[in-house]
Amino acid sequence: MADDGVQKSAILMLALGEDEAAEVMKHLGPREVEKVGQAMASLKAVGVSQVESILEAFCNDADNGPTLALDADGYLRSVLTKALGDDKASTLLNRVLQGGDKNVGIERLKWMDAESVADLIQDEHPQIIATILVYLESDHASEILNRFPEHLRNDVLLRIAVLDGVQPTALKELNDVLATLLTGDERRGKTPIGGVRSAAEIINCMSDEKEASVLAHLRNHDDALAEKVVDEMFVFDNILKIDDRGIQLLLREVQSDALIVALKGASPELSEKIFRNMSQRAAEMMRDDLDSKGPVRLSEVEAQQKQVLQVVRRLAEEGQLILGAKGQDAYV
Repeated sequence: MADDGVQKSAILMLALGEDEAAEVMKHLGPREVEKVGQAMASLKAVGVSQVESILEAFCNDADNGPTLALDADGYLRSVLTKALGDDKASTLLNRVLQGGDKNVGIERLKWMDAESVADLIQDEHPQIIATILVYLESDHASEILNRFPEHLRNDVLLRIAVLDGVQPTALKELNDVLATLLTGDERRGKTPIGGVRSAAEIINCMSDEKEASVLAHLRNHDDALAEKVVDEMFVFDNILKIDDRGIQLLLREVQSDALIVALKGASPELSEKIFRNMSQRAAEMMRDDLDSKGPVRLSEVEAQQKQVLQVVRRLAEEGQLILGAKGQDAYV
């Protein structure tokens, strides 16, 4: 967009109203959203004649109205959140409201396709790649890793799993690298956390074959670490992904008292799935027991849920059910 076009687009977005502007924003690319957003943030008031002229040019139907006195920052925040969701809107707002084009680096990668990011960073040191990926959304990071050779993918996931933070000086060096790669300026950013959960969320987005390879590599390096990652990959509510035959098999292996405590912390959807796979009488009895049971300590609920998950994993290892994390049939 030309600068004049960006300015006119910004005024049009402000005149349309939040819901309509959000719908328009959904159809713009990241760079276009950023440019229009910056222009919107810089506007404070727009004369009615200017609004009428722009509306006439765009839709030939200008509405009469007062001067637009704008809370541009608040309006922009609401529009971008509706259009892009909280995470992407927050990222973009930081750039738009706190310096615009000066803020590039890792956050800019969030708006690039996986193939482009992979091509950009695959020749960097695995530790640098790991640090970059923990900034990205899990599915985005997983897509990028899928484009790496197996040995590099496994090495990077291991480094993510053991990553617990980045020193400011190291983060500055990392941004310097990205600034060079992106031919932009360095930016300030949050220190990534990384760790077991980040690794687990990324692995959850991988295919079964790649997941198996990564976990095998983790186990060869540190079996305890691998178990922590697996624990994070499959949580209690993921039992929803097991089909009815698998649920029925699980129920035969779990004590009712333990299941009642475990269900105290379960989602309504999971509880209903459990009840549907019981006889009517057994389900009614368990509902009554669950309703009548008083408060239970969170630590006790988590302990019982962990016991149930251990049964799930044992059955999966025996080939009696599949966890179904990738949307496959849950029982073979």
